[in-house]
Amino acid sequence: MTKGTHTAGTRAVVLLSGGLDSTTCLAWAQAQGYACTTLAVDYGQRHRVELDAARRVATALGVTDHRVVRVDLRAIGGSALTAEIELPRDRDEAAMAAAIPSTYVPARNTVFLALALGLAETLEATEIVAGMNAVDYSGYPDCRPEFVRGFEALARLATRAGVEGARFTVHTPLMQLDKAGIVRLGAALGVDFGLTHSCYDPSPEGAACGRCDACRLRRKGFREAGVPDPTRYATTPVES
Repeated sequence: MTKGTHTAGTRAVVLLSGGLDSTTCLAWAQAQGYACTTLAVDYGQRHRVELDAARRVATALGVTDHRVVRVDLRAIGGSALTAEIELPRDRDEAAMAAAIPSTYVPARNTVFLALALGLAETLEATEIVAGMNAVDYSGYPDCRPEFVRGFEALARLATRAGVEGARFTVHTPLMQLDKAGIVRLGAALGVDFGLTHSCYDPSPEGAACGRCDACRLRRKGFREAGVPDPTRYATTPVES
């Protein structure tokens, strides 16, 4: 779901959480020649520090149009990221792959893509870039290729631009990469990983916990990619 280099100035909306994946996607989009508007979503996540990371990343990569939209997914709950549900910690890859984890946020990527679609339509843009990845161990159903294809079909039916002939594309350049592959791609694109944040349960000072799934996958990705991990961990993740 990626294309070749585009004419400089073609507008794209990039979903940007401030994490390793979405930051790499932004760098990829810029390398493709897109003029990028970035969109971060304040959805009531327990790791709100990622919103600050998104602003840092957007500024560092020269984005002049960074938006933040607030959607209260805590009103829905159902996730360890939006409700008083215990976060999984210290899990190995087998445990991560066994079932959809409690960090799955019901309909999150559907909501995020809908917001990106609405913004794209107001900007008269048809390109959306998102960091979905089907290879890592999250098991999230809204990170799979069939979900993205389904959303593209919906976009053609549910928007004025689509009805009038516009063809929206959701680019997912990380879809077939594991975390090490994402780190390698980001490094090749010059991403400063020190600006990014992945942890679900950071300390009040912003240090990564080192124990949640996101920390463990991030650490493993850097190790396997042979790239130094700049993350400040409260507890060094146990190698798995």
